[in-house]
Amino acid sequence: MVHPTDDRGVAQRVFAVADAFERGDALTLSDVARRAGLPVSTTHRLLKEWVDWGGLVRGDDGRYRVGLKLWRLGVRQPTARRLRELALPYLEDLLEATGEHVHLAVRDGLGVIYLERLSGPGAISVISDVGARLPLHATGVGLVLLAHASPEVLEEVLAAQPRKFLPNTLTGERELRSRLANIRATGISVSIEELTRGAFSVAAPVRDAGGEVVAAVSIIAHAERRDEPQFALGVRMAARGISGALGAHP
Repeated sequence: MVHPTDDRGVAQRVFAVADAFERGDALTLSDVARRAGLPVSTTHRLLKEWVDWGGLVRGDDGRYRVGLKLWRLGVRQPTARRLRELALPYLEDLLEATGEHVHLAVRDGLGVIYLERLSGPGAISVISDVGARLPLHATGVGLVLLAHASPEVLEEVLAAQPRKFLPNTLTGERELRSRLANIRATGISVSIEELTRGAFSVAAPVRDAGGEVVAAVSIIAHAERRDEPQFALGVRMAARGISGALGAHP
C-alpha cells in the first residue's frame, strides 16, 4: 500500500519497481504496485518505461518479467542463471564429444544473446562470446529461435533489411521462410559459412515445462567436419537433456 506521505523521488520509484523483481518471478501490474508501494497508475507508467528500455518484458499472459538487457549490463538475472546452471553439464558433455565451440543462447528482440560458450583448444575462431549479441538470421541459434518465435518477429527481421554477411547468409523472405519451416520440421538448424568463413554450425531448440522454446544450443565447428554424425546427434541430445532439466516432457 502507498503511504500518503510518500516523498520518494522519481529515481527511487523507478528502483522500487526494479526491486519488486528481486526474486526473479513473473508479476502482474497489481503485484508490482503492491511490492513497490506505488499507485497502480504510476506503476503502469514506470513499467512501460522499463519495457520500452528493455529492462523488463511483458508476456502474453500480461505478467512482467526481468529482461535480458539487465543481464547484459551485469545484473545476474535469476532465470538466465538457472538456465546456465542446468545446461552446463550437457554443454560440457557436448564439448568433450566434439572439441569445438558449444553455445547456449536466448532471443533478445531481433538478436540472440549468448549465455554460455565452451571452447576446445583447436576450435575455429568465432566472434560469438558470452554476453555478445548477434543477429537472428545469420546464426544457427538465432535461426532456431526465429523459427519458433511468433510470425511478427520474422516480419520485423525482414523489415529491418537483414545484412548479408557472407554469400551463404540468407536474407530474402522466401528463402528465410523455407529455411525456418525446415528447421521446425527437422528439429535442427544446419548452417555452413553464413557468419564465419570456414565454419559450420548445428543448433537445436531448448523447451521449458510448458513446451515453449526458451533457448537454443549449438556447436560451431570447422566446415570440413560437417559430415561427421556426432554433431547433429550431440546437439539433439544436449537440447533434449536441458529441456528435461527445465521440466519439458519428451
